[in-house]
Amino acid sequence: MDVTGLPPYDDANVFAKILRGEIPSRKVYEDEWALAFHDINPQAPVHVLVIPKGRYCSLADFSAGASDAEIAGFFRAVGHVARSLGLEAPGYRALANMGDHAGQEVGHFHVHIFGGRPLGRMIQSARG
Repeated sequence: MDVTGLPPYDDANVFAKILRGEIPSRKVYEDEWALAFHDINPQAPVHVLVIPKGRYCSLADFSAGASDAEIAGFFRAVGHVARSLGLEAPGYRALANMGDHAGQEVGHFHVHIFGGRPLGRMIQSARG
């Protein structure tokens, strides 16, 4: 589904290539809805990316265009990955970026799972 204001999906993005097996990844989990793999430039001791298998560029695109089964399957995969990595008890952060202001680097919707140490505040106050 086309969501107004969002960029078109680019089939040449690195995550699309990973899904097609053109680029290797260090896989953590895979099912019919999602693929999870270690980030190549980790920002925490544990830094895993979870991506849906469909062609979605953002959370808005995913929530508007994915089937109920895709949405449920994807978010269940995020939870499964966090549990399987032993992050529930100590805590973790799940983060999805969209667009330039958020620092999105790959135009395929994805959730970062960060953990393995105290992560601190997510963002600094806008007041300076």
